[in-house]
Amino acid sequence: MSAHNPSLRPWRDIDRRKCRQIMVGKVPVGGDAPVSVQTMTNTLTSDAKATIDQIRRCEEAGVDIIRVSCPDVESTAAMKQIVRASRVPIVADIHFHYKRALEAADAGAACLRINPGNIGSSERVREVVNAAKANGCAIRIGVNAGSLEKDLLEKYGEPCPEALVESALDHIKLLQDHDFHEFKVAVKASDVFLAVAAYQQLADAVDCPLHLGITEAGGLIGGTVKSAIGIGNLLWAGIGDTIRVSLSAEPEEEVRVGFEILKSLGIRTRGVRIVSCPSCARQGFDVIRTVQKLEERLQHINTPLSLSVLGCVVNGPGEARETDIGLTGGGKGKHMVYLSGITDHTVEDEDMVDHIVRLVEAKAAEIEAEASDAGTAEPVAAE
Repeated sequence: MSAHNPSLRPWRDIDRRKCRQIMVGKVPVGGDAPVSVQTMTNTLTSDAKATIDQIRRCEEAGVDIIRVSCPDVESTAAMKQIVRASRVPIVADIHFHYKRALEAADAGAACLRINPGNIGSSERVREVVNAAKANGCAIRIGVNAGSLEKDLLEKYGEPCPEALVESALDHIKLLQDHDFHEFKVAVKASDVFLAVAAYQQLADAVDCPLHLGITEAGGLIGGTVKSAIGIGNLLWAGIGDTIRVSLSAEPEEEVRVGFEILKSLGIRTRGVRIVSCPSCARQGFDVIRTVQKLEERLQHINTPLSLSVLGCVVNGPGEARETDIGLTGGGKGKHMVYLSGITDHTVEDEDMVDHIVRLVEAKAAEIEAEASDAGTAEPVAAE
């Protein structure tokens, strides 16, 4: 692994909430499992090809679990093909039609996203639970401030943490009454304060895994900020076992933002962590455009390592000491390259991006080889 490993510094430690573990397909959620990253397709599920193509892009971005909406018979009919093609577990998103849950479970969904209280009678809940048990499905209870039950809104007057938690506990009881315990729970809201407070209360009330999210967070920039504040706040406190960043953006962007949140907290270390400056008049090269190019061209790297890109020598050498590979702007079109924190050689403008990409790829291969020789190589999802 990288010599510059933030997890070796005790002041970075996060004491994760203890909870029981469930399985979503082959992905463990809760317990001591890594925090997993999820997203959701936005294609018509009935269009299996388009949905599979989108899932493939999310897989390339590193997604661990992916949710697919099942609003109609045509969607659940396409699920078998989608499940067979997917390399990651599929969660079937069900709202009110319990038969869609039965069909999705039979089609191979690894998890059903459903609120038991919304699907009708106890007999219908029993049917869904029996289908989940028979097919090895987990269930995600998804409470949302925007769709709270009418009686809870009347009781509390407005969406509040207590209302979200009471809704979650009511849904949990319906599953437990049928001896079903393979579930995780979310209490999402678009209001960061409301969501965080609800998750904090729920974390103290239950022992199941929690799925984190700030729902309807917004576009790529605004939604990223809101999600980083809300999800990051909870993860820092040790709360959360799986996350979804809800953006008005392509699903693969949600995955990338999710991993950036986890990387910032040292919880997951997938891929290249880039440290870069905002640039100023001292910069020896175009930092902004260089970082944009490097981010794009290094998306294929899964191996955890760090890269610093600084425009001048003010902070460049200091940041380079803490990263696997460093680039600092110099004069006359020549820039200094650092390897493992040590000054190594210079590179010229025209070859700079290609050169750094080659160095990162070589370093990633070296780290993987060392891990393999030591017998410590693990799949990315187990970081």
